[in-house]
Amino acid sequence: MAEKSEKKKRPSRQPMSEQAPEVRRRNFEEVPLGYTPEQAQLEAERCLQCKNPNCVAGCPVSVDIPGFIGLIKEGDFTGSIRNLWSKNSLPAVCGRVCPQEAQCEGVCIVGKKGEPVAIGNLERFAADYERAHGTGELPPKAEPTGKKVAVVGSGPSGLTVAGDLIVKGHDVTVMEAFHKPGGVLVYGIPEFRLPKEIVAQEVNFLERLGVKVENNVVVGRTVDLDELFEEGYDAVYVGVGAGLPRFMNLPGENLIGILSANEYLTRANLMKAYRFPEVDTPIPMGKDVVVLGAGNVAMDSARTAMRLGADRVRVVYRRSREEMPARAAEIHHAEEEGIELFLLTTPTEFVGNDQGRLTGMKCIEMELGEPDESGRRRPVAVAGSEFHMECDLVIVAVGSGANPLLTSDTPDMKLNSWGYIITDPETGKTTKKGVWAGGDIVTGAATVILAMGAGRNAADSIHKYLTLGW
Repeated sequence: MAEKSEKKKRPSRQPMSEQAPEVRRRNFEEVPLGYTPEQAQLEAERCLQCKNPNCVAGCPVSVDIPGFIGLIKEGDFTGSIRNLWSKNSLPAVCGRVCPQEAQCEGVCIVGKKGEPVAIGNLERFAADYERAHGTGELPPKAEPTGKKVAVVGSGPSGLTVAGDLIVKGHDVTVMEAFHKPGGVLVYGIPEFRLPKEIVAQEVNFLERLGVKVENNVVVGRTVDLDELFEEGYDAVYVGVGAGLPRFMNLPGENLIGILSANEYLTRANLMKAYRFPEVDTPIPMGKDVVVLGAGNVAMDSARTAMRLGADRVRVVYRRSREEMPARAAEIHHAEEEGIELFLLTTPTEFVGNDQGRLTGMKCIEMELGEPDESGRRRPVAVAGSEFHMECDLVIVAVGSGANPLLTSDTPDMKLNSWGYIITDPETGKTTKKGVWAGGDIVTGAATVILAMGAGRNAADSIHKYLTLGW
């Protein structure tokens, strides 16, 4: 009797090739290099095509993950990107910067007994393949409704609202304060993690759908919300982010050589300071750099400093490695590039010379006590553990606050005690009629995909308002 044929063994997770650490630590080119079609199809074979997929439930914008992966497996890359576009206007962005390990991949069934399906890598592949080989065909749009929507801010939540509403037939204008659209995608995330060309092409996709983009418009200064309604807009979405720098209020914080991550990354990313003097935007250069904080912004700042020629870069964080909020992949890449983690340490004072320039920090060692309101163990100073750390540049990446430019000019839109806009958590409606809000200006600093999820919910609510009434 012939032996039963062995069940076909599923391929192992396909690694994505990357620039070598010793090379990439001194350039601003993208680190992961992408999948080939063959790698993508092999990875797609690993998907179990679950009938009740946990991954979809784990995605803030409910992408049909088994659907788009199944189309990649079949070699229908065009069908795959169209499937993605039905739920996600920015797949090339999400495939690169979403924390998949904490969302879709984190609940993947394949990951129960091995490595989860590389959902983010496959999303990136579908978007990149379309950009390189696609026909440029656009998804269908509904008939024009005659309704006008203003989207204030061109970050991930604003672009999601614009993409969702334009295909529903509404006239959409995005207003951006900076000289280029993209919000945090262009001023906050470095080139080596999210190339600006990718963001520009995602915005161009929306423009080809009919979205109008107006740059250098500071709503709250050049025009206010009431004036937008007077100009004929029927609804407004506010997605201005949380870009107010936050410092630590320590002695010596005004020394030359201390700056916020917001300013540092904006100069380097949006204003291309890393190409100075070819691009005339200077940026402070340090040889012995310290970054305070341990989130993704801190990792981005540290890795940028290394690429700008620092001899040594240290990330100083008051908790342990287990509490670091940055993505594991970002910490891994940083360490590969020579970034040092200086944990259970906090500064108490900045020290400078007679010219007012930073020369170092007074620090103290910490130990972890009981959990605080965030669920992380509270750091407690260790008596007698003070020491001095030399440095010539400090980048403060300990969070950011609500941007007050628009909100301070809109008294009938209620804010909470931290200055963030109060909204209905399901719809994004604010207390001002005809105005919705979402993203970091509502939640505080969070992820790109959570901002997009808020935009998706708000777009659905705005559509109902425009077609059915408040």
